[in-house]
Amino acid sequence: MEDISPNSTDPCTLQYLAAPICLLYNNSQSKILPLAIQLGQTPGKENPIFLPSDDQYDWMLAKIWVRSSDFHIHQTVTHLLRTHLVSEVFGVAMFRQLPAVHPAYKLLLPHIRFTIAINTKAREQLICEFGIFDKANGTGGGGHVEMIQKAMRSLTFRSLCFPDAIKARGVDSPEDLPYYYYRDDGNRVWDVTKSFVWDVVCIYYDSDDTVQKDEEIQAFVKDVSSFGMQDLDCCGFPKSLKTREELTEYLTVIIFTASAHHAAVNFGQYDWCSWIPNSPPTMRKPPPKQKGVVDVKFIIQSLPDRGRSCWHLGAVWALSQFQENELFLGMYPDEHFIEKPVKEAMELFRKRLAEVSSVIKVRNEGKKLPYYYFSPDRIPNSVAV
Repeated sequence: MEDISPNSTDPCTLQYLAAPICLLYNNSQSKILPLAIQLGQTPGKENPIFLPSDDQYDWMLAKIWVRSSDFHIHQTVTHLLRTHLVSEVFGVAMFRQLPAVHPAYKLLLPHIRFTIAINTKAREQLICEFGIFDKANGTGGGGHVEMIQKAMRSLTFRSLCFPDAIKARGVDSPEDLPYYYYRDDGNRVWDVTKSFVWDVVCIYYDSDDTVQKDEEIQAFVKDVSSFGMQDLDCCGFPKSLKTREELTEYLTVIIFTASAHHAAVNFGQYDWCSWIPNSPPTMRKPPPKQKGVVDVKFIIQSLPDRGRSCWHLGAVWALSQFQENELFLGMYPDEHFIEKPVKEAMELFRKRLAEVSSVIKVRNEGKKLPYYYFSPDRIPNSVAV
C-alpha cells in the first residue's frame, strides 16, 4: 500500500490510504490479538505506534485503518489479481493452444467457463473509469492498477500452490496455530482435487515421456509463461512440463484457483465487509499523526460517506451471491469425457468432496462463527461472479 495513489476522481471529497504495520500475538488461548499498530512504514514523531493501552478511540481508529488497508489488499490483490486475472491467463492460453478433444481441455473447461465473460463485465463496470472502484474505493482512479503492478512482483507459480503458500506464510503448523480453518479446509480440498487430477492424468499419460512429447500441452504451458506472465523471471511459472507429477500440479493449480480459492476469498465478502467500520472501502481523513486527537466525531468523519457506503454494500452483496444455475465443484453435467475410467474418477472425486463437506458441517455445529467458505458444496466450479 505504500506510495499507492489515493482516489482523486471526486474533487469534492479528499480520500486517503495508509500502509500500516500491525503486530499480532498468538496468546496461550490460541487467540490472535493486535499488540501494536503503526499507520505508516517509516517510524517517526508523526507516525506514532498505537497500543491497546492508548485512548479507546485512538486504538479503535488505528484498527479501522488496518482493516481498510486489508480490504484493499484483499479486493485488489487476493481476489481480483490472484483469482480472476490469473484464471483468465490460463483460460486464454487454453483456448489458444489446446484443441477441444484434448483431455486437459475437457478437464479444465468447466473451471474456465464464464471467467473471461465475468472479467469483461468487471472491466466495463467495476475497475473501469467511472466504475465502482472510482465511485467507492480509496484505490479508484488508478491506485488499484498500481497495486496490481506491485503485486505482480510477488506473484509466483509456487504462491498459487495452496500448501506452499500456507507454508511460505509460516502458518502451516496446526500445533502452533490451531483453529485456522482456511488452512485446514483449503488443504483438504487441495488434496482431493489433486488426487482427482492425478487419476485423470494417469489415464491419458502412461509415462513422463508421454507428457514431454505432448506438443499441445507444452505449447499451452509456454503460452501462459510467455504471454500471460511475460516471461518474468521472478514469477517462476514453468515454461515446460517434464513429468506426470508436474502436469498434475499445474492442472490442480488452475482448477483450485478458479474454484476453491476464488470461493474462499469471494463469497464471504458480504459477511465480513458489510459492516463499514470493519472494512472501510475508503477513508476521508488522513491517518492521525499524534495520539489524543481522535474522538467519535473524528472516526465518523474518517469513514466513507453514505453514498460511497451504499455503493460498497451493493458491490459486496452482489459479489457474494451464487448464480441460480450454479454448478459446484465436482458437478460436470456436460459430458466432455465419455471414457468410463474418467467417469469413475469423477464419481470418486464427488464422493471425496462430499466427505469434506460433511467434515466441515460437523465441525461448524454449535460454533458462533462457523467457517464454511471452503466447503465443496459452496464452491462453484469457476470464477463466475
